Amino acid sequence: MEQFDKMDQRILNALQHNARLNTKEIAHKVGLTVTPTYERLKKIEKSGVIKNYVTLLDREKIGKTLAAFCNVTLQVHSLPLLKKFEAAMSKLDEVMECYHVAGTYDYLLKVVVNDMNRYQDFLTNKLAAIENIANVNSLFVMTEIKHSTAYVIEK
Repeated sequence: MEQFDKMDQRILNALQHNARLNTKEIAHKVGLTVTPTYERLKKIEKSGVIKNYVTLLDREKIGKTLAAFCNVTLQVHSLPLLKKFEAAMSKLDEVMECYHVAGTYDYLLKVVVNDMNRYQDFLTNKLAAIENIANVNSLFVMTEIKHSTAYVIEK
């Protein structure tokens, strides 16, 4: 884990809430001048802590009104078959997130599509077509209560 001082943490917090801030705006928010802010930002970027600068879309406003969590159980748990499943998940546009989990199920998927017809198509023609799947349990989101992409950075 990278060690950052309080000023680096303030820079990261500012960027997590608005990645469009330029160096001057970040400097103003954290109480530094532009040059040290720029140098700190470059150091942080070089460390790999910042994976990407992105724009977050409102999924419903772009027609992605159905979100589901899929609990997936595999038949066989050999490393080659796990890797094959993970590679297949990486190629499916509908799968927004995929986690290998401990417990009753093997994987947790977050799937986002336009509607139930598209979900049925995804489930029957894409997910079920992948070898080694024993069971899929789908949970449909009724209301999104909290969705955050910002991590708490200790101060």
